[in-house]
Amino acid sequence: MSTPTPEQSYLQPPARRIRRFRPSAAAVLAAAVVASGAVTGLLYAVGVAGGSTRTIVAQSGQAASGSSPIGSFSASSLYEGAAPGVVAIESDGVSRGSNKFPYTPPGQSIDTGTGLVIDTGGDVLTASHVVAGASTITVKFLNGTVRSARVLGTDTSNDVSVLHVNPAGLTLRPLPLGSIHSLVVGDPLAVIGNPFGYNRSLSTGVVSALDRTIQAPNGFLIAHAVQTDAAVNPGNSGGPVLNAQGQVVATVDQIATGSSGVDQGSGVGFAIPIDSVKAELPQLEAGKIVMHPYLGVALQEAAINQHGAQVQSVSSGSPAAVAGIKAGDLITAFDATTVIGPSQLVADLDALNPGDKVTLTVKRGPTTLKLTAALRSEASQGTTG
Repeated sequence: MSTPTPEQSYLQPPARRIRRFRPSAAAVLAAAVVASGAVTGLLYAVGVAGGSTRTIVAQSGQAASGSSPIGSFSASSLYEGAAPGVVAIESDGVSRGSNKFPYTPPGQSIDTGTGLVIDTGGDVLTASHVVAGASTITVKFLNGTVRSARVLGTDTSNDVSVLHVNPAGLTLRPLPLGSIHSLVVGDPLAVIGNPFGYNRSLSTGVVSALDRTIQAPNGFLIAHAVQTDAAVNPGNSGGPVLNAQGQVVATVDQIATGSSGVDQGSGVGFAIPIDSVKAELPQLEAGKIVMHPYLGVALQEAAINQHGAQVQSVSSGSPAAVAGIKAGDLITAFDATTVIGPSQLVADLDALNPGDKVTLTVKRGPTTLKLTAALRSEASQGTTG
């Protein structure tokens, strides 16, 4: 089988990436059916919080149980404490190809996004699509101070970049980084950012779902994303999603725009878990390349009466191809763990590293096979991941 193009390949996130693919006609049809409510478990959404027109795939997640401290949630107090740590980002000459990830005001060429201060040394966290390929980047603080910024490190597979500004003369207010592990569906959340260029706008909502899977700009999948109904719009990308304690639990990344394709909030927003970002911050701040494991398959949901991840295509020469995996195979187990669907397989791979070996149980017609794949680094795969 021929090697998928970058648009066709399906990847896998920080430690759980497979390779992305552009939905086939059948997938587009499935998306239309989902919109009608006839199918559950898979959502095809178009757009990102920065205004992208690319297609993302969000797999259904587990709805966690627990109580929500909504009664103790003070949006005004949270905003007062967090707003000084949120910055407006302007990028000139962003490389977006056919996509327009950040928000571009009408008649201007400067794109806008959001970031958050992560230390007192001048480091700022944002989404990689906000600054990708920019010729100049500026950061504006709450007091109106504007500083030029440079990119320290980027991981497009996790859609995150760390910027640096000269901290001299600045009183920086880093935001505390929390964790998604304590979140349950229904917990209150707040988003502070620059939707449509309106600096430091506050919106509130709740955790709508956990363990969603979204797609990074380079096609890799990002697992454990947080879904929220807090208003998220172009320009919010890279900004903080805060819990009731004012801790950053995720960074805004994408929105579902529905069949209209209009790039504005729909009540379905997705954010990257801060846990995966924290794990790679030392590498990003040092300007090092973040490596992710590479399997080399495109996946889709299995038939409704089956569990597992259906292999749509296999990249030529990939670890999956070397292991003997073929298009049409149904992956039913990952090592000793049963695979319920593609989203779970992506999450399982997230804990691994390049060089690790995995045993995949595969159903091929009436035959069940056990195939071993040695994961490689996605960095070694060139432009096709």
